[in-house]
Amino acid sequence: MTTHVLILCTHNSARSVLAEGMLNHLAARLGQDVRAHSAGSAPSGRLNPFALEALSQAGVEVAGYRSKSWDEFTTPDAPPLSIVITVCDSAAAEACPVFFGANRDGGQPVKVHWGYPDPSNAEGGDAGKQRAFELTRQAIGYRMLQLLALPLASLSPAELKAALEQIAKS
Repeated sequence: MTTHVLILCTHNSARSVLAEGMLNHLAARLGQDVRAHSAGSAPSGRLNPFALEALSQAGVEVAGYRSKSWDEFTTPDAPPLSIVITVCDSAAAEACPVFFGANRDGGQPVKVHWGYPDPSNAEGGDAGKQRAFELTRQAIGYRMLQLLALPLASLSPAELKAALEQIAKS
């Protein structure tokens, strides 16, 4: 059964897109049955070009990516989510809608916060932003590799939450 992971950020234009791209890319390379999705509480309607550039330069296919609302994941036909990860502090502080879960107990998905500074606020013009986006992509990729190393199918929701919170500290 596919493990569906939703990554949230306020605008769904940078960090959440980097995380979606990296998790899908790494899962495919490792043969893991994991599918990442991203969304925002107040989507901007556009993806940050520096995020797309960082992903593309890392060999990640970005065709079809778009900025979207988390409301798309609250309908009965939405993928059953096992994990919800917030990657910006403002999204973490917001009350999330009810998502359809796929955990063994049939409950809500496990929610954790993996905060990253906003690379779009980097100084130094375009070169500074490119560097910040690449460093953020690398940091996200490191955590996604740790997520993919977990025995996702055998962890209880409490065990999964503890493991994901431990990854957040790395």
